Amino acid sequence: MTDRQSVFLVDDDQGMRDSLTLILELAGYRVRSFASASDFLDALAPEEQGCLLLDQHMPEMSGLDLQSLLLERGCLLPIIFLSAFGDVPTTVRAIQGGAIDFLEKPASTEVLLQRVAAALEENDRRCAEAASANEILDRFRQLTPREHAVLKLTTQGLTNKDVARELGISPRTVENHRARMMEKMGAANLAELCRLAAVCQPDAAP
Repeated sequence: MTDRQSVFLVDDDQGMRDSLTLILELAGYRVRSFASASDFLDALAPEEQGCLLLDQHMPEMSGLDLQSLLLERGCLLPIIFLSAFGDVPTTVRAIQGGAIDFLEKPASTEVLLQRVAAALEENDRRCAEAASANEILDRFRQLTPREHAVLKLTTQGLTNKDVARELGISPRTVENHRARMMEKMGAANLAELCRLAAVCQPDAAP
């Protein structure tokens, strides 16, 4: 666990929150507990890191509903569901939504701490991937409109001559645009360029 990470606990049962908080703090984790999904959402900052221990059955907003909302917001916190009333459809929906695990209450201390440790490692991985994707997108946004066009056609498998014909420019001009585009993207070859371009697809329109 890094200094930036917290274990967020959302459960409407005060006794359960107190018990889990004690277990986690004794294990060295920083814990922030909330009695409802709305309280958690009010306190959550976009840059928060860590993991979320989430009760499924709560008034106002269920754990699954909160999970769906966090997915819509692009929240990177890995989720571990806790429920005394686990059933197969609910568990499947939670896992399909990206949950790390679905534990039935009361979970053993050993299992709980193992899952939390794994969730925090997953958080590190997700944050690293997001940072890498943002860096690639920053490079992509530095391309000129013509370089965008060359990238799009090149990653579709067109040769320089084909790109030149498509854009109405000379093959030599395409070569120059392609060289600058490859340099800006940090791609050493076509395979790497295709991988980088795939990250940029949501923003790929020139």
